[in-house]
Order: sequence, then C-alpha cells, then structure tokens
Amino acid sequence: MRNMSPWWIRIPVVFFLIFGLMEYFIDSGDKPAIIEYPITQFFMLMVLLILIGIELILQSIENVMFQTLTEEAKERYLEAKAKRWEWKWGKKMYQKSLGSKPIEAEGEIILDHNYDGIRELDNKLPPWWVWMFYATIIFGVVYLARFHVFGDYTQDEEYTTEVALAEAQIEEYKKTAKDLVDVNTVELLTDASDLSAGKAIFETNCVACHMADGGGGIGPNLTDANWILGGGIKNVFNTISEGGRDGKGMVAWKNVLKPAEMAQVASYLLTFQGTTPANPKAPEGDIWVDPDAPTMEIPEQPKDSVAIETDSTTVAIN
Repeated sequence: MRNMSPWWIRIPVVFFLIFGLMEYFIDSGDKPAIIEYPITQFFMLMVLLILIGIELILQSIENVMFQTLTEEAKERYLEAKAKRWEWKWGKKMYQKSLGSKPIEAEGEIILDHNYDGIRELDNKLPPWWVWMFYATIIFGVVYLARFHVFGDYTQDEEYTTEVALAEAQIEEYKKTAKDLVDVNTVELLTDASDLSAGKAIFETNCVACHMADGGGGIGPNLTDANWILGGGIKNVFNTISEGGRDGKGMVAWKNVLKPAEMAQVASYLLTFQGTTPANPKAPEGDIWVDPDAPTMEIPEQPKDSVAIETDSTTVAIN
C-alpha cells in the first residue's frame, strides 16, 4: 500500500476543511463562530482528537496486518510503500520549461575555455524566460503607441475617473450598509419596515421608562415639544447612543443596539410628536426648534399705508 500523503499533512488538511465548513454554515455575525460561540472550540478540539485517534487506529491495523505477511510479502510491501508518487506530466513540463540538456548530453554544449579545471556549459536561456522577455517587448510597444502616440488618457484623468467611480461605489454601498450610519449621517427613516423595527425595539427596551404611548414615566414625555438634550433625529440618535445626563439620565445604548437599530428607534419615537398620551408627564427641558427648518418671511407693508388699531384687529389702509 502506498500512501499519497503523510499523516502530518492529512490531519491538518481535514481539520481546517471542517473548520472552514463550520465557519461557513454557522451565522455568527461580524465575529468568527469559534469566538462568538465557545462551544465550537470544544467541538474543534474533539474533531482534532478524533482525527488523531483514526490515524493511530489505522497505523495499528497496518502494523498488525504487516506481521501476518510472509517475509517475501513484507519485502514487496515495504518496497511498494517506499515508492514516491510522481506527477510525470508535470515533471516533464518542468524539465521542458528549463530548456537545459540532461547530464548525459552535457558534452555537446561544453565550451572550450578552461579556468583551472572549471568548464562552462553553453545552456540556452529557459523558454519561459525568453517568452516573458518577448511579452515585455510587446507590452512596451503597445503602451508607447497607446499613451505617447495616440494619447489615450493621462494619469490625472485616470485618477479623477477612479476617484469618481470609488465615490459612486461608496454611496451605493451606504444605501445597503445601514450600520455605517452615525450621528453626522443619520437621517429620519419613514419606511414602514424601519418604523416597525423601531417600534419593536422601543417596546422591548424603552416602554418601562417612556410608556407605550410615549407619555413618559421615569423618562421624559416624548409627545410634547420640550427636549432635555435637543430634538430632531440627530440629537435623539446621539442621546440614544451616548446616553442622557450623567448620573440621572438614560444609559448609553451603543453597546447594545447597532447603529441601524438606533436610527430606527429614534425615527419611531419621533412619531409620538403631537400625539395625546393617556397620562402625559409634565414637559421637561426647553422647547426645541429645528435650526434647519425654513423661516417664514413677513411681507413689508407699503410705506404710504396707515395702521388703524381697533379693539381686536389692526387694519392697514393705503
């Protein structure tokens, strides 16, 4: 019996194959499964011990069967086992790629000069080297014609194009990678799926302090226009992420919720604005006005108009 590979190759190959399959089929999020789920470490240890045990059992069986053979059969077995597997086609192509003469034919290419008994062989350059040299010549000619003769494009143009393409790819990626959102890039979500996810997060984590209708309890009322740390999607996202006031505010949720989840729950709780809860808590903080909201301009009255004040209205007369 001739082994194609020794045990110290078979065991690592099978071990890492099983390890790769485990990581592929177990959904562990951003972390490897072997770190996220410690039980997998025990599993891989058992796999390693089993592989070693299988190799030991096979070696024992082989030794027992070897002892039952006759002396002549033992010699044939050892001779067959000692033969090394060779990839004949690959070896032939390797020798051909070198382009060198075999030792028996070195007399045909030996040079006449002699340096203290040292003779030199006139071997040809390896074919692979020659063809690579020809390829570089062809490449150089094409490059020269394309960029220096016909002026295809400059390096500055190539850089500008690549940067524009990369920026477009980044923007496209951000559309699907919601976890890249932060306090500077977060936007109000209005999709039903996002609001539904935000509602589920709110009811799981926030109801105890803010009540199901946002009226407030331990936490402040979410339905009025007053905000302790500022309103709007960016301020609310930041408050959820970093927590409220030190010592008496909400805890930071950035280690529990993903950025996308914080954006969803922030967008959902803003839907409480203007609603009427069952038992609203008294307003806390200051009335928040969106600095980005458009301002309404009051039209100027004509200079020749006269304002007449009455009991209830002011009438402008031209």
